[in-house]
Amino acid sequence: MDRVKDLASKKAAVIFTKSSCCMCHSIKALFYELGASPEIHEVDHDADLEWALQRLGCNPALPAVFIGGKYVGSARDIISLHVDESLKQKLIDARAIWF
Repeated sequence: MDRVKDLASKKAAVIFTKSSCCMCHSIKALFYELGASPEIHEVDHDADLEWALQRLGCNPALPAVFIGGKYVGSARDIISLHVDESLKQKLIDARAIWF
């Protein structure tokens, strides 16, 4: 779990994904569309990392989105934040995007 926390704190926006996950791809695309360049960590060949995400409370485990070093949620949570227009402000506050 320390490894997840360490990786999540290195950039303003961090997304843990799997290459075969369509929701992971969609969340990455949304961040790019908003002007963010998140740090992407693929867990395809790292079962320990995926397990650590689950132990931290990431449910479902992927995608797991961290903004400003804090767990924000999975795809459903990120889409909800985007719909209510608070995702962009979270990214601005964390300095993942500038306006």
